[in-house]
Amino acid sequence: MSTSPPTPPVPSSIRIGAQVAEALSAGGPVVALESTIFTHGLPRPRNVEVALEGEEIIRGAGAVPATIGVHHGTPVVGLTADEIRELGDDDDADKASIRELALGAVTKKNAGTTIAATAFLARAAGIDVFATGGLGGVHHGAEKTFDESADLIAMSRTSIVLISSGAKAILDIPATLERFETLSVPVIGYRTNRYPGFYVVDSGYPVNARVDSPADIATVLTTQRALGVPSGVLVANPVPEAEQLDPAELDGVIEAAWAAAEKDGIGGQASTPYLLDYIRRATEGRSLDANVALYRNNIRLACEVAAALVEATPADRGA
Repeated sequence: MSTSPPTPPVPSSIRIGAQVAEALSAGGPVVALESTIFTHGLPRPRNVEVALEGEEIIRGAGAVPATIGVHHGTPVVGLTADEIRELGDDDDADKASIRELALGAVTKKNAGTTIAATAFLARAAGIDVFATGGLGGVHHGAEKTFDESADLIAMSRTSIVLISSGAKAILDIPATLERFETLSVPVIGYRTNRYPGFYVVDSGYPVNARVDSPADIATVLTTQRALGVPSGVLVANPVPEAEQLDPAELDGVIEAAWAAAEKDGIGGQASTPYLLDYIRRATEGRSLDANVALYRNNIRLACEVAAALVEATPADRGA
């Protein structure tokens, strides 16, 4: 049973893992995972441990994991465990958004795929659901620098359910939400009316809609496809409250992080890793624990949504 409308043949430049290909052919639930979380986001050895644990959560829920990355220049949907370890240990691994994917054909390098590139490759393979941690968005000062993540545009063009716990805490949250509105990407709270703040349950801003079941999320995606709406569905799933950072503490740490970045002359693409590392050190690793907790939580919900899509009738899916 197919879980989505017919998709074009997978480009020969993309390698599909054997288990992923088998599951998609059989119409089983598949959940996509990104790779920058373990190539650039988490410190070693926890990066690979979290990546492999995420796959085990998916298998335990009866679905098939499709960790996506670039291996020796080739985009792969369904990295093997050994390939995950290789990418996670590669000091020279690039970070690949959509614009960098074709460069691998020349460089032959390993790369972690961003949310934009992961969503693009997942849909090329016919996958409907993607779990991540924090989303890219609009950076502070973007009215001068035009610095905003390609994740925003990718979600406006990619028909996929993306489950995250809000935009990264260092971003301009109200501007990010405004951009999603402009780009016609629905931002839906899962059992919440508030947009989560990555490390915390509430960013201080509302979402424009709420759903309370995985089946409802599946219905939104299939209805968008039936209507011909090209965008994806962004599901805002808060970090479990017991595992969030103290909101007041986080506000103070972020303010101090920005002050340190300005003092050190940090800007552009270097800002995000600098700021997140500052937050990790300032919270003595508790921000990292919250990041892992919300990632696990998003994967669990993604498995339920993938199962709900499999249970949908062909008519409901727009097939």
